[in-house]
Amino acid sequence: MYSKSQYVFQEGKPVLAIVRNYGVDDFDGLIEIQRESFPPPFPSELWWNREQLLSHVKHYPKGAICVEIDGELVGSITGLLVDFDSENPLHTWEEVTDSGYIRTHRPEGKTLYIVDVSVKPAFRKLDLGKLLIQSMYERVVEDRLDRVLGGGRMSGYHLHADELSPESYVEAVVAGELRDPVISFLLRCGRTPVALVPNYLEDEESLNYGLLMEWRNPFID
Repeated sequence: MYSKSQYVFQEGKPVLAIVRNYGVDDFDGLIEIQRESFPPPFPSELWWNREQLLSHVKHYPKGAICVEIDGELVGSITGLLVDFDSENPLHTWEEVTDSGYIRTHRPEGKTLYIVDVSVKPAFRKLDLGKLLIQSMYERVVEDRLDRVLGGGRMSGYHLHADELSPESYVEAVVAGELRDPVISFLLRCGRTPVALVPNYLEDEESLNYGLLMEWRNPFID
């Protein structure tokens, strides 16, 4: 299983963060992370529920990771293993993640697919999202997998949709001409674009588009 301690910085002061696998005793804290990360008008029925969390730790406990500071759970990330065909990359979030239940997990899969990453708003300046994603990279290296993969919300696209196609928007973000809250963050985490996916998930800000992005294991040819 996975556990590490690392200092992060809050207003210039080092703060110890503990990154580890989550379990049943963490479910209330994980749901609270969802509640704070996705406040109304985001529908509460779309937060993680206990059945989904139980499925995470049952099917792929290695991909169920949280971060705590001073004993408080403040962020989480969830993944599963899949078989990815780069020649046919298009899919929806619901299809690949089983609507978040990850019963689609393939134990022999070589691609670690990120289902969700969430950090409480009060802790987002500590780079905990990047720390959580780094934990998935470490899992890929440890288990000799091919890549980390996931679809990024193009959450700033609705502001530019009148003048830019989704393809042109992605090009502008990658070129540094525009900043997208999610895509730019994933680029800083080392992810690179693979494919633009229409109807990836229901999201008004992204106009339902998702940008599939990967991090390839540098130790695998």
